[in-house]
Amino acid sequence: MLVGYARTSTLDQKASIEAQVRDLMAAGCEKIFQEQVSSVDVVAREQLAALLDFVREGDTALVTDLSRLARSVPHLLSILDVLGKKGVSLRIMNMGIDTSTPTGKLMLTLLGGISCWEREIMLERQREGVAKAKAQGKYKGRKPTAMAQAEEVLRLKAQGVGASEIAARLGIGRASVYRALQLSQAPNRTAANRPE
Repeated sequence: MLVGYARTSTLDQKASIEAQVRDLMAAGCEKIFQEQVSSVDVVAREQLAALLDFVREGDTALVTDLSRLARSVPHLLSILDVLGKKGVSLRIMNMGIDTSTPTGKLMLTLLGGISCWEREIMLERQREGVAKAKAQGKYKGRKPTAMAQAEEVLRLKAQGVGASEIAARLGIGRASVYRALQLSQAPNRTAANRPE
């Protein structure tokens, strides 16, 4: 049985996930697991876990692109290990790789290693560029976006809007909402604790 997996990083990428599903269906997938979650988030990728639980010996897991499946080489190897122990092969459509063959397994491991190496080199260059910019006084860091909206957080809270809704409206995290509320109350607490 061909079992597909489609993933995008954000809900905004609707066309991308639809294209993946269409390609997987055209390839003959009988069942497709799909989700919209970042590969690097701490959030569990429930549909990937469901696929790994669902597949049986002789099945083939199918993805359109390697980047849709694994977030790192160790993660890829972990997925391959689970699939291998269950007797399931993996096919990556855009690379023409099929792990049901020894050559396919080798190619996938090599490509995963090269991909990881490229990312490490890119991050190293980025760190060097930031250090150079700091030394020249050109690097200021990113602006604190959440705290810049502290007044709006307080205004919405005063209107009775809950923290989750405030976060959604302003495009910030709930922790940032609570931090803004705590900072606004900090001077009041200090004043209340002072002896008269």
